[in-house]
Amino acid sequence: MADREGVSPAGQHDLYASQTYSTAIRSGGLLFVSGPVGSRSDGSLEPEFEDNVRLAFANLKATLEARGCGFDATIDVTTFSTDPGNQFGTAMNIQAEISRKPLIRTGPHWASIG
Repeated sequence: MADREGVSPAGQHDLYASQTYSTAIRSGGLLFVSGPVGSRSDGSLEPEFEDNVRLAFANLKATLEARGCGFDATIDVTTFSTDPGNQFGTAMNIQAEISRKPLIRTGPHWASIG
């Protein structure tokens, strides 16, 4: 079995600590991220949709950077939405803003479930 290492960005918020799971696991040269959400450092959710998505992608970026990765190393992204027709465009725009390039044009698979 490959060695495994838990990965947590600086300022890991209380949500992960209270649920007792890692933000990510590095194994065999790959990083598996557990699905950051739009939560603040104290674990509370950001209530406004756009701010929530912005925070979720910022939390993902922090997790990737904690292991020396970036969005360019991403293979697969899955997002969950309560109203995909009205929300997916916002999520795409915020992701492109945070990563500096849109995933949809640069490679990784992006599944949106809603």
